[in-house]
Amino acid sequence: MPNLKAIRDRIQSVKNTRKITEAMRLVAAAKVRRAQEQVTATRPFADCLAQVLYGLQNRLRFEDVDLPLLKERDVETVAILVISGDRGLCGGYNNNVIKRAETRVKELQAEGVKHQLILVGRKATQYFERREAPISQTYTGLNQIPSAAEASKIADYLLSLFLSETVDRVELIYTKFVSLISSRPVVQTLLPLSPQGLEVRDDEIFRLTTKGGEFSVERETVPSEVKALPKDMLFEQDPVQILDALLPLYLNNQLLRALQESSASELAARMTAMNNASDNASELMKTLTLSYNKARQAAITQELLEVVAGANAL
Repeated sequence: MPNLKAIRDRIQSVKNTRKITEAMRLVAAAKVRRAQEQVTATRPFADCLAQVLYGLQNRLRFEDVDLPLLKERDVETVAILVISGDRGLCGGYNNNVIKRAETRVKELQAEGVKHQLILVGRKATQYFERREAPISQTYTGLNQIPSAAEASKIADYLLSLFLSETVDRVELIYTKFVSLISSRPVVQTLLPLSPQGLEVRDDEIFRLTTKGGEFSVERETVPSEVKALPKDMLFEQDPVQILDALLPLYLNNQLLRALQESSASELAARMTAMNNASDNASELMKTLTLSYNKARQAAITQELLEVVAGANAL
């Protein structure tokens, strides 16, 4: 006969686990909202930067501009910036971005190109350190909600590698946030900057909402309303010097958006994983409760049979 006390203890243990997973789900939801607010807050700067770059692009022919960040070289060494998380319990988020980085490394090795890894997040750092990969720099313990200062610190290091010609190209591998149940690792070239990549595009922001008591994410396309600079505008400095000063800011902004997308992807993955864990705990509690009731009923029946047998014996 099943041990009733053991079943009761297990039911209580599952209840406690469910409370923890539900709390983690709500915390992740609150952080997704904060990430959403930060994306909205950084939009004015990004819009102003796009306005100036668009104006300079119309004034200058980028093909004739000799700037270090726009100069393409023969690729012998590539720096790969991999953005992962510091913690687990977020489904396949970390594993997916690490596997994408490994695939990219194999592609470069097949082409005979050397590589260096710059790793963001403890999970990627631990993974590649165990495999003795060529790691140039690591960043761990960053804020769950990325800040401009953190993005600037990483961007400065990437610029130093590229401008010193230690590497000939810098690639970024991060997880693009699609929805609460969908995200995908993508590869993007950060340096050298492509003139075509500086063109003005519509932007997207994500909003966390609730429908029927359940969390959902809506992506909203925000058209970029930038206009060409007035034709009679005079520059106190050479436009090339202005462009040279703005390109690092553009790189910082690109990196900050990638960190924000990765953070939102991690939080969404954690929300989904904790929601699934809570649902599984609820189902397990139902199964255990049914087993407990059956065992209790069998124990009561056994006691009644023993009482009846004792009465007949008298």
